[in-house]
Amino acid sequence: MSIFPKISLRLEVEKYLKEGFMNKEVVSAFGKQEAERKFETLLNHLSHPPSFTTVRVNTHLASVQHVKDLLFDELQKQFNGLSVPILQHPDLQDVLLIPVIGPRKNIKKQHCEVIVGAQCGNAVLRGAHVYVPGIVSASKFMKAGDVISVYSDIKGKCKKGAKEFDGTKVFLGNGISELSRKEIFSGLPELKGIGIRMTEPIYLSPSFDNVLPSYLFLQNLPSVVVTHVLDPQPGEKILDMCAAPGGKTTHIAALMHDQGEVIALDKISNKVEKIKQNALLLGLNSIKAFCFDGTKALKLNTVKDAEGKPPFLPESFDRILLDAPCSGMGQRPNMACSWTLKEVTSYQPLQRKLFTVAVELLKPWGVLVYSTCTITLAENEEQVAWALRTFPYLQLQPQDPHIGGEGMVGAGLSLEQLKQLQRFDPSVVPLQDTDIDSLRDARIEDMIWLANKDCIGFFIAKFIKCKST
Repeated sequence: MSIFPKISLRLEVEKYLKEGFMNKEVVSAFGKQEAERKFETLLNHLSHPPSFTTVRVNTHLASVQHVKDLLFDELQKQFNGLSVPILQHPDLQDVLLIPVIGPRKNIKKQHCEVIVGAQCGNAVLRGAHVYVPGIVSASKFMKAGDVISVYSDIKGKCKKGAKEFDGTKVFLGNGISELSRKEIFSGLPELKGIGIRMTEPIYLSPSFDNVLPSYLFLQNLPSVVVTHVLDPQPGEKILDMCAAPGGKTTHIAALMHDQGEVIALDKISNKVEKIKQNALLLGLNSIKAFCFDGTKALKLNTVKDAEGKPPFLPESFDRILLDAPCSGMGQRPNMACSWTLKEVTSYQPLQRKLFTVAVELLKPWGVLVYSTCTITLAENEEQVAWALRTFPYLQLQPQDPHIGGEGMVGAGLSLEQLKQLQRFDPSVVPLQDTDIDSLRDARIEDMIWLANKDCIGFFIAKFIKCKST
């Protein structure tokens, strides 16, 4: 059931996306009316959270069953004894799924209000409390301990420190203020903790703030699938080209039983520190993280670097993951995106630069996995078509596990090639209305099926390099 408006986009961006989703091949296959319905459904789904919270168990330190038992106890505390099931994914053995309860319709709105930024609002819809930096406005007489209604300023129009706001705002639920209005807007930079503790969110999801941090990593389902598709093996040398914050990097190391070498690159230094912190927290020693631009990772001279730092010699890696920088249009929930068309379309050339370097760095018969968290044809299927034209020695490979749908028509790929791709399209199932009673009656197989479908928008392609370059 839809309770939020569809994602708010600039008209030029919505038109661009619509042209991709209603290209000639799509209209020919489904008809204009059905293609348009699917596109509008997708925009509607993007503003709502997925039906499940997905966590990956760090199997390097603990068994899935042990972590599942610990998590069950934690959720009992968080949900005041409410019994929410935790499911182990049958095809992704290191994944636990927790159903999201909602939308909850009988929450009474309070007179005292807090307005939060759109990004903060998105996090609240996935189980987070409201942290002080996310608060834009608060009612005039708000005190610590007050029951507060929390709203998201999806258009970014509310002024910081305002006492009231009558613009477009979306209700997210109620919480209890940890601080007064005066304290929140005191201007003290050290105020970064929880400002509003959510007690009645519209969508009830667990908070994972400091919950079993050595055992669990909060990830979207397709982000876990992509590392299984890469299929890293113990003893291999593997490159994660755009690695921050390190979810996939640490997953690669765990699947290799921490045996081998995992090189993680990112060009933003504080993000690289985050990768190192996550590796340390999860007890993984095979990861080496460097602050380095992936487009410059190929060493142009042949003098061997003894220290193993970037740039690297050609054909140095057994497997490469290129989880490319992208427009991020598949993220959920996302109620508003203020990007211009120029910004949305700026990623294709960068992705091609990174891909070209990846091909050079890959050993013959090595595996290259390309992924994005976006829905555009230009950053996904068109990139695959370009890669196969540009590098004739690359071959598309079937993917295991194959949980998403096949690729979208419109980029000139054959039906056989489209079947080898994975496109996670949130619009393929209706928006859910989940309560405790419906969970009691639900079959496990049906819940797993729903978790596979109702996730973020995501894309995966797997290639093998058939000869030396």
